[in-house]
Amino acid sequence: MRILKLASFDKFAQNNDISDAVLCEVVERAEKGLIDADLGDGVIKQRIARKGKGKRSGFRTIIIIRSMEYAFFIYGFAKSERGNIRRDEQAAIKNLAPILLELTEEGIDALIKDGSYMEVKQNGKTIQE
Repeated sequence: MRILKLASFDKFAQNNDISDAVLCEVVERAEKGLIDADLGDGVIKQRIARKGKGKRSGFRTIIIIRSMEYAFFIYGFAKSERGNIRRDEQAAIKNLAPILLELTEEGIDALIKDGSYMEVKQNGKTIQE
């Protein structure tokens, strides 16, 4: 499974002390069928607990996922700051999903090279099975 994060999502994760290891755990949960909300068309919402607290008061992440192949962290927000994403945001993400999920390895590498996305790493190494 190749896991990537949008550059703006990386800033969100850094500002909220969400490590790549935690992002890997979130995707592992989804791969096991433990999805917090299936928004359809390969788009899911997963919760992340704040350090020292539960998921209820934590963060929400929007992920575009293709089972056993790719996961793209697109958006994150604190539950305390907003209840959910707006309908127009959800529609825009759903429009993006088929584009990302149809990318070849070369296409994904190009997104990384241009700085739009970055690879999620675990123990300092990229995750590719």
